[in-house]
Amino acid sequence: MTTHRTRRSAVLGAAAFTLPFVLGLAAPAFADAPQQTGPYGPACASVPKEGAGSLAGMAKDPVATAASNNPALSTLVTAVKRAGLVDTLNNAKDITVFAPTNAAFAKIPKADLARILDDKAELTKILTYHVVGERITPKQLTAGSFKTLEGGSLTTAGSGSSFTVNHKAKIVCGDVHTANATVNVIDTVLTPM
Repeated sequence: MTTHRTRRSAVLGAAAFTLPFVLGLAAPAFADAPQQTGPYGPACASVPKEGAGSLAGMAKDPVATAASNNPALSTLVTAVKRAGLVDTLNNAKDITVFAPTNAAFAKIPKADLARILDDKAELTKILTYHVVGERITPKQLTAGSFKTLEGGSLTTAGSGSSFTVNHKAKIVCGDVHTANATVNVIDTVLTPM
């Protein structure tokens, strides 16, 4: 009888040890993908390592000023200046900007881009569609829908460090912080829906 109890206790003890271990191995299959903390994405590697255009430098400046120090965002900065939105963006509190790269603007035919840059009302509408009135975290990007300053909505999807906006623009350097905003650099210019 003692031997039977000893074996039974050993089996139960082994099961008590093994079950959590097995469940621990199985849990990631059901859990959400790990979320990024801090900047992520392939384009983050091209951000200067020091100075005003670095991640640390951008964190000290308001968003329009921070963008002006990043060479990959020079077309966006030109557009923001032409629309008269520099002060609006720099004075806003806790916003998220989906910032198209120069390469994103280059996807637009030159004649169309020139026309947009010369039409302040249309340019303002497009640019404010890229701005959300809250700081968005990577976790919120997983399956999000956000109202833009333009008045429309944009959607986000993805996980880990791979996210899309409106099912077409990819976030190539996300979760970059400035003094007043979170910036997600994208590879395509968004158009209001």
